[in-house]
Amino acid sequence: MNKKINRIEVRQTAQKAAIRDEQNRRIQFAATHPIQETLGYLNTTLCGLEPGKVEENRSEYGSNKVTREKKKTLPQRLAGAFINPFTAILFCLALVSSFTDMIFPHFSLFGCVPKDFDCLTVVIILTMVFLSGTLRFVQESRSGNAAEKLLAMITTTCTVTRKGQEMAEIPLDEVVVGDIVHLSAGDMLPADVRILDAKDLFVSQASLTGESEPIEKIPMVNETRDAITDYTNIAFMGSNVISGSASAVVVTVGDHTLFGSMASEVAHEAVETSFSKGVNAVSWVLIRFMLVMVPLVFVANGITKGDWLSAFLFGISIAVGLTPEMLPMIVTTCLAKGAVSMSKKQTIVKNLNSIQNFGAIDILCTDKTGTLTQDKVVLEYHLNVNGEDDLRVLRHAYLNSYFQTGYKNLMDVAIIQKTEEEEADDPQLVDLSEHYVKVDEIPFDFARRRLTTVVQNRDGKTQMVTKGAVEEMLSICSFAECDGKVRPMTKELKSRILATVDDLNEKGFRVLAIAQKSNPSPAGAFGVTDECDMVLMGYLAFLDPPKESTADAIKALKAHGVTTKILTGDNDKVTRTICKQVGLKVRNMLLGSDLENMSDQELAKAAETTDVFAKLTPDQKARVVSVFRENGHTVGFMGDGINDASAMKSADIGISVDTAVDVAKESADIVLLEKDLMVLEEGIIEGRKTYANMIKYIKMTASSNFGNMFSVLAASALLPFLPMESLQLIFLNLIYDLSCTAIPWDNVDEEFISVPRKWDASSVGSFMMWIGPTSSVFDWMTYIFMYFVFCPLFVSRGVLYNDLASHFAGADLVRMQTAYVAMFQTGWFIESMWSQTLVIHMIRTPKLPFIQSHASAPLTLMTFTGIGVLTIIPFTTFGRMLGFVALPTAYFAYLIPCILLYMVLATSLKKAYVRHYGELL
Repeated sequence: MNKKINRIEVRQTAQKAAIRDEQNRRIQFAATHPIQETLGYLNTTLCGLEPGKVEENRSEYGSNKVTREKKKTLPQRLAGAFINPFTAILFCLALVSSFTDMIFPHFSLFGCVPKDFDCLTVVIILTMVFLSGTLRFVQESRSGNAAEKLLAMITTTCTVTRKGQEMAEIPLDEVVVGDIVHLSAGDMLPADVRILDAKDLFVSQASLTGESEPIEKIPMVNETRDAITDYTNIAFMGSNVISGSASAVVVTVGDHTLFGSMASEVAHEAVETSFSKGVNAVSWVLIRFMLVMVPLVFVANGITKGDWLSAFLFGISIAVGLTPEMLPMIVTTCLAKGAVSMSKKQTIVKNLNSIQNFGAIDILCTDKTGTLTQDKVVLEYHLNVNGEDDLRVLRHAYLNSYFQTGYKNLMDVAIIQKTEEEEADDPQLVDLSEHYVKVDEIPFDFARRRLTTVVQNRDGKTQMVTKGAVEEMLSICSFAECDGKVRPMTKELKSRILATVDDLNEKGFRVLAIAQKSNPSPAGAFGVTDECDMVLMGYLAFLDPPKESTADAIKALKAHGVTTKILTGDNDKVTRTICKQVGLKVRNMLLGSDLENMSDQELAKAAETTDVFAKLTPDQKARVVSVFRENGHTVGFMGDGINDASAMKSADIGISVDTAVDVAKESADIVLLEKDLMVLEEGIIEGRKTYANMIKYIKMTASSNFGNMFSVLAASALLPFLPMESLQLIFLNLIYDLSCTAIPWDNVDEEFISVPRKWDASSVGSFMMWIGPTSSVFDWMTYIFMYFVFCPLFVSRGVLYNDLASHFAGADLVRMQTAYVAMFQTGWFIESMWSQTLVIHMIRTPKLPFIQSHASAPLTLMTFTGIGVLTIIPFTTFGRMLGFVALPTAYFAYLIPCILLYMVLATSLKKAYVRHYGELL
């Protein structure tokens, strides 16, 4: 079965790779060839497709439909919540028990009589399964559908030109490769398209690529680029038009688009996480022990007692006893308690299983924009040519940005905001918009890469102010303001300017130059030719600043054993600067182009020593995450864009932030509602506490039950009667499990939460083998004491059970045997509960219990209440119904020293176990 699944996965991976190759090939051709060649390549013309050609292209290139996630039906969701290895075995036990304890007695089959009817076992098992499954079903039903949210972003119609149809509005699904589409401000891109002509077209593709600034798209032919998102003449499905208009030809549609490939990734089932693997592995360890123990007990009882039906019934009770019925309930309660705790810290937990994964992660992969940074451009410096802060540079930049009428990008907004902040320091910055009027402007275009405004003050002085890319600005500047004077632009001065700009770029700043010219040509005649002989004033340096909490969060994560890796679509220089600002050392950096040339094996090796991955595509992010997981790490991925959704699905846990796009939030398992990234540390600690309390229950219950079953196996072979009735054994297990329900609220040692913790099923087995037999030693002591000393002394006048037949007869013999067995079973019942419950306090910590480490008040109360209840029960009417008898006070003179010795031995073995394996839990 696994081989078949692997073959399907390999085939699906190959199909995805083929689609990506075809997508990249077609986009690369369209981007790097002239318009007419591109139209011929796509079998279309500027007049659009002919009607017959539409269907032909749809058949050849596919329809414009993106793969949707197949919604799970209600039965499928219920099955996912209720069916796992544990609940499956419990369902089977409940089914068998319903026959043996209910149906057979009711119909008097196989020697059973109606008075043997007992539904308690079935009720206990089904109640626990129902409560656990219902909690999980309700919690996980709240999660949204990521793929549906993603596809909801796309508009339903678009405008196309086809032969005989000029500017027709058609449904999105009907768009085909070769269609000529028309775009305007506010439109969502209906497919991946090649721009044919454009007027001031700015497109936001931040959610696709992580770039915070809108990109201008132009029809000019591009050279071959490393990533398809770098092409300036290609616009992608899922991005939106900020300003301007354009016509374009459709290059790829549906799943073949960049957006479609991401949507199809989100639509797939999430990978099996370390939590799911861990719980299932532990379940199978316990099930394997059960499959060995139950047949042994059954055969031993059948041979020694001769009653094979009773032996079978007792074997069922052993199976129930060895299976922690409460495990699904305790696990779900631990997770639900963690979810409540995190909700108080403004954190939404969408997937309960993710809480433990949160604590287990040892690598946190995070996008940069919007997660580490504030996702907004800030003007950090306004420098003159000498590299000194200069408010004149800021004032002129304001005049340029405020009075321009085109699209005000994030840099314009940052300039205006900075000027308003600095008004208090310079009266000349106050009310600039009132002191100047706009005369004219020369809009930005991609060829010039600069923008000019012409303004006039109240005195009639006219100024032309230009800002733009440094190289283009130097080409129009004949002078520069340097050392307080206007000097000619010499080669030496230009070299000095470029060196300053290079230094800022190396630090990750985006740099624009600002220049001015007084009294240019007459108003109304301004044009590009007037952008000449200008005076360079200085530079504007912009940065997307990190969130205030980022540095502290990374430091706190490192202290808790979590390594932070940056996976971003942004460029390497900006990323390196952000890393420096947040205190993240960059040992090595890999770019998306590097990954293209690396095999998975090479990447797996390089990834371990690489801290930053820059200029990544969405697929590459997911690939890096998968490589880390294959290397044995538990990986969390934190992101905020559509481009992060696939990586979130590939990680053990997806984390998003308050400012993320809806799709990222829907793909995430955990959403941080506060911008304070220190919530990450709190979440990890909560996850480790959750895991600690789950593994406590699993180990202590598994070892205790194993010890009990080991004791029962010995008793079955050596005693002439059952050491405990089936109902008594199940009732003991129920009360013990109920006393364990407070474990989710138990305290956890600080040492335990200082490092990541992974599920280790083998440790459960070794723990059972070490600690389990400890209780068996004292169970055997109790057997010996009760059989040879206590029962003869207080029941049979000094006669052993095997010799009763030679001293009594008839009704006296039956009465004496019944009293002997009842006294024995009561003694072991109470000793078993005391040892089984008190060992919780021994096992919950590697430290000395009650002295160095204290259990929480709820757990202490529940465990001692359980001990008290089971100690009192034999003295009650209910106890007599269960087959118990009141014990003489002298019994406790044996019990208390026995339990104290047991606690000493358990603590000693615990210390030895820690020395041997390095940790207890």
